[in-house]
Amino acid sequence: MILLKLILITALLLVLFQDIKDRQVYWFLFPIIGLCSGTLHYLNSSPQQFLITVFINLIFVSFLMTVVFFYSKLKLKTTITNTFGLGDGLLFLALAFSFSKLSFFILFVFGLTFSLLLHLFLKKSKHTTVPLAGYLSFFFAITYVSFWSGMINSLYTF
Repeated sequence: MILLKLILITALLLVLFQDIKDRQVYWFLFPIIGLCSGTLHYLNSSPQQFLITVFINLIFVSFLMTVVFFYSKLKLKTTITNTFGLGDGLLFLALAFSFSKLSFFILFVFGLTFSLLLHLFLKKSKHTTVPLAGYLSFFFAITYVSFWSGMINSLYTF
């Protein structure tokens, strides 16, 4: 269990560093994040609850990505690849396996808010894009460490 947690935190931090540095992340980190976080979620819930939760979380992520697609197409008059990175979408999908539905919704919204505030605070970058996957990975790494250290009571039971 400790090894699984270390792999998860390492993968999340690697996404952070790679996304901030190059705006490119190794693709294999996302399945690692999904597998590790999904395993931890599965071990803390029943199989039926896990499957229902993952299904609802995937619907939520799909809805958000559809809204971004149409917003970039209709309002911004550009393609989704100019407004939303592949790594961001892959991280969204990987994180859908991580928590119960209510915890996921709340943490996801707070993670996006955290990413926006962090980007506005650290705006001095040579890149014009936002390393959303990196900032979200950092937020979720903090969330996991807070849960494992007892600062957060529950992530899996809502």
